[in-house]
Amino acid sequence: MILVEKIQIPALPTKKPRRLYVYLPRGYDETDERYPVLYMFDGHNVFYDSHATFGKSWGMKQYLQRTKQKLIVVAVESNREGNRRIFEYAPWSFFAGRFGPIEGLGKVTMDWITKDLKPEIDRCFRTLPDRAHTLIAGSSMGGLMALYAVTAYNDVFSRAAALSPSPWISTQEMKKCFSVPLKKPTRVYIDMGTGEAHGLWQPMATMFNVAKTLNRAGADVFANMIPGAEHNEAAWEKRIPDFFRYLLTQ
Repeated sequence: MILVEKIQIPALPTKKPRRLYVYLPRGYDETDERYPVLYMFDGHNVFYDSHATFGKSWGMKQYLQRTKQKLIVVAVESNREGNRRIFEYAPWSFFAGRFGPIEGLGKVTMDWITKDLKPEIDRCFRTLPDRAHTLIAGSSMGGLMALYAVTAYNDVFSRAAALSPSPWISTQEMKKCFSVPLKKPTRVYIDMGTGEAHGLWQPMATMFNVAKTLNRAGADVFANMIPGAEHNEAAWEKRIPDFFRYLLTQ
């Protein structure tokens, strides 16, 4: 079952409503069981093809139902006005070529998720609210935000999946953030497809350097290079089993 409602995030500079998706596992209404929670970025791309930016979602609902995962998934639609998504998913300000200067509103986004959204989810649903059972995931800029969340908000999230992240922006700020000592356990899945790297070694090397930095900070990291995979939802859907297997292994 997926609950969908329209919400607003007052702290962010848009008054346009966005969708909030909450997936509840099969049998949720039949027991008193409590569940871990996975928070996801770009919520409109997670469950429904009809809502997805390019007409193809992650197919997360089908995967969760097929595998009978006992997990609540909370996914928030990003700002789809022009390039405002980049602002909301940028942990730091930077210059983005044709997009010009980007004001990093990632901290505002994460403050809202941790201080407003998560307490409301924990109040309304039977969650396991502790750090050990709180996960976060995203792709592209959402993948960068997942890395930011599990490091800068490490007291809230113990596990993160960053699929095809964008760790080459504001590299000095990124390295500083990712080098802060992390609590145990912290588990991170990070990946990239060779198709999106266009055969260039630099993006792949950057991913592995990020993995090493996180590992030195105390995280258990699985860095995954996928031959031929491109930068899109269809490719990320195929990697759901990979990051679930790693993050949900006790």
